[in-house]
Amino acid sequence: MTTVNAYRAAILHCLADPADAAAGQAHEYFEDGLLVIEDGRVARVGPAAELLPGLGDVPVTEYPDALIVPGFIDTHIHYPQTGMIASYGEQLLDWLNTYTFPTEQRFGDPAHARQVAEFFLAELLRNGTTTALVFGSVHKASVDAFFEAAQTLDLRMIAGKVLMDRNAPEGLTDTPESGYADSKALIERWHGKGRLHYAVTPRFAPTSTPEQLALAGQLFHEYPGLYMHTHLSENLKEIEWVKALFPERTGYLDVYDHYRLIGPRSVFAHGVHVCDEECARLGETGSAVAFCPTSNLFLGSGLFDLAKLERHGVRVGLGTDVGAGTSFSQLQTLNEAYKVMQLQGEKLDPFKSLYLATLGGARALYLDDRIGNFASGKDADFVVLDYRATPLLGYRLDQAKDLAERLFALMMLGDDRAVKETFAAGRSVHRRA
Repeated sequence: MTTVNAYRAAILHCLADPADAAAGQAHEYFEDGLLVIEDGRVARVGPAAELLPGLGDVPVTEYPDALIVPGFIDTHIHYPQTGMIASYGEQLLDWLNTYTFPTEQRFGDPAHARQVAEFFLAELLRNGTTTALVFGSVHKASVDAFFEAAQTLDLRMIAGKVLMDRNAPEGLTDTPESGYADSKALIERWHGKGRLHYAVTPRFAPTSTPEQLALAGQLFHEYPGLYMHTHLSENLKEIEWVKALFPERTGYLDVYDHYRLIGPRSVFAHGVHVCDEECARLGETGSAVAFCPTSNLFLGSGLFDLAKLERHGVRVGLGTDVGAGTSFSQLQTLNEAYKVMQLQGEKLDPFKSLYLATLGGARALYLDDRIGNFASGKDADFVVLDYRATPLLGYRLDQAKDLAERLFALMMLGDDRAVKETFAAGRSVHRRA
């Protein structure tokens, strides 16, 4: 039996990258819009006055003083680090040893992994994020727990077991063979099940031997549609360490390239210190980079050069990078992204910001045929943003002269409180109390 529902509010979604489209052609906006959902997919979107007469007895949910946008897409986040978010005072390598590794050791306990996975997903949905590319821990049970929780909510999620066979505590290391075998078992259990996808996940080059990276590259090409998710050139000391560990390679990206871990659906987090040659290689191979402003500022890693990457055609998405990142909120992440660009003498337009958090993220993940905007037939993942979420936000929006100003104010002043309701595959999965 077909289920049809409709939702009425202001509606905004991206049609293309504002950098590539003619003025006004990159987005579509309906001041009084209607979004019609049929069996968990978008059926129609448009002006309410045009669509309402043809609805018949379809139920319509109205949201006054609200904006409906596509569900946010997080292209880099660590669910085992939820409990250590906002840990004080280290740069990347010391931060890993002081906070990350001790926290992740607890995920060998399936009960602990389930509890954190459920909390993590609830927090994502509370912030309007409906799809994420997620690090598990080295433990197979951590990924089982995550996918079980995501499947219950029918979310489109991507995750993988971390691969680490050196330069980490004994309780967090696997071997090339066990990492391959565990990952393969998880792929066969979860990849393509419902809306779930698997990512081969070497943590970063320093924590995997050449043998493990070789097997990871082999695995990446063994199954259609797999992702590869790792870190790249986040911190200058990290880059020097990679040079010492792989002296035969010409650079950090060349390590991954050598082991066949680069190409479509390869997502490299951070990329703060990539050179033009590396950008060109990322662009020509169809790889993507996750822009993680809150963690790059928090750990003092540097400023992400969005303009340079885009000049080389690199696909870029937005990542919160919890727990080095300081918020699950994509609105707050865009707040910090704007400041990162300002520090480099660049502007981040509010429509470009929305693109990065929605359709741009979907494109980075090669999912723009399924999510990212309200094109007919796409998954009905969407968020209702409350213009009156806080007194200050409401007051500021009363002064706004146009849509761009309202959108920018939402990104500067909004956070989880601005998310009134979140839908995944047409079903409400979070409603603010």
